[in-house]
Amino acid sequence: MGALHVVGEPTRVITSFQPPQAKTSGHGHGPVVEEIHGLIRVYKDGHVERLPAIPDVPATWGSTAPGSGGVAVARDVVVDRATGVWARLYAPTTTTATGGGAAARLPVVVYFHGGGFCVGSAAWSCYHEFLAQLAARAGCAVVSVDYRLAPEHRLPAAFDDGLAALRWLRHQAAAAVTTAADDLAWWRARCRFDRVFLAGDSAGASVAFHVAARLGQGYLGPLGPLSVRGAVLIQPFFGGEARTASEKTMAQPPRSALTLPTSDCYWRLALPAANNAAAGRDHPWCNPVSRGAPRLETLPLPPLLVCVAETDILRDRNLELCRALRKAGKGVDQAVYGGVGHAFQVLHNSHLSQPRTQEMLAHIRAFVTARS
Repeated sequence: MGALHVVGEPTRVITSFQPPQAKTSGHGHGPVVEEIHGLIRVYKDGHVERLPAIPDVPATWGSTAPGSGGVAVARDVVVDRATGVWARLYAPTTTTATGGGAAARLPVVVYFHGGGFCVGSAAWSCYHEFLAQLAARAGCAVVSVDYRLAPEHRLPAAFDDGLAALRWLRHQAAAAVTTAADDLAWWRARCRFDRVFLAGDSAGASVAFHVAARLGQGYLGPLGPLSVRGAVLIQPFFGGEARTASEKTMAQPPRSALTLPTSDCYWRLALPAANNAAAGRDHPWCNPVSRGAPRLETLPLPPLLVCVAETDILRDRNLELCRALRKAGKGVDQAVYGGVGHAFQVLHNSHLSQPRTQEMLAHIRAFVTARS
C-alpha cells in the first residue's frame, strides 16, 4: 500500500510517491534515505518515522460500538507476549451459518493487513470497518493480526508472527475443548477451529501465502484440532526483477494506492538487507515463481482464492501466479474486479469501490462456505 486517500477522512490525503530528499531531519537522525510520501521516512541512522495516514481506532468503534446496532463485536488480545504481537478478534452479532441461530459456530479467518510490510495496523479504521463487514457478510469469526513491521523487523518477521498467531489459535482451540471460562470464552464459543482460513490483502496476502506454505511444511508440527481449509489472497503483493506489462504500462492516478517506485521502496525496506545486492526482487519471499524459489509443485498449499484488481499494477503478476499454481496442480479460484485499483476494498478511492467490495465479500463467503 503506497499513496493513500480515504473517503470520509478529511485532511488524510496522501499524495503519490516522492523520491527521498537528502535533507537533515533537524532531530539528529541525518538525511532521509528512503521515503514514501505521507507514510514513512527512514533516516540514515536507521530511525523510522511513520506518519498518521489513517487513524487508529479502538475495538469498540463504528460498526462494532456497543449499542450501535452494529454488525459485529470485537476486542483486542495479545497473541505473543515475547514480541508484543496482538490481534483484533471479530464475531458477527448474528449469523446465517449452517445450523443457524446466534450461537452457531463459524469458520475462522486469520487475516493479515496490507501496507508493504512497512506500514499499516489491525487498528487502522479502514481495516476495522472492512473486517467487521467481512465477519458479518461472510459469516465468520476473524483474527486480524498486527504483525511486526519492516525495516525494524525485516522479513521473515511477518511470517514468523503469522505462525505465532496460528500457534495462539491452536491454544484457543484446545481451551475450547476444555470449556475454559475466561474473557475469551464468548469468542471461542463462536468458532469452528476445524474450519480455518488464512487471508490478507497486498503484503498481508503475501504473509498468508508464506504462512500457508510453512504450515504445510510442518513448521508448527501437528495443527490439530486446527484444520486450514483454504487461503484468500487479495491483490497479493509480490515482485520480481523483470517487470510485467501492467507494472510497466498501467497508468496510475495521483491517488493510487500502489505505484512502481513505491513497490520497489517497500521491497528494499522489507527484504533482508544483505539480499538487496544479491537476489533483489527475485528473492523467494518476493517472487514465489522465481528460479530460486521452491518449486510450487512441492509446496503443500491449501485451496486458494486470488482476488485481482483490474487497474492494479500487480494485476499481471497476480494472474501469472494463478497460472503457475494451476500448472503446479494447485486448486485456485480467481476473481477479477473491473475498474478498480489496489486496495480498493479498504481505501474506497473509486466510485466503483463499494459495489466491487460487496462482490468480493460475496466471493469470499462462497469460497469459505464451499470448504466448510
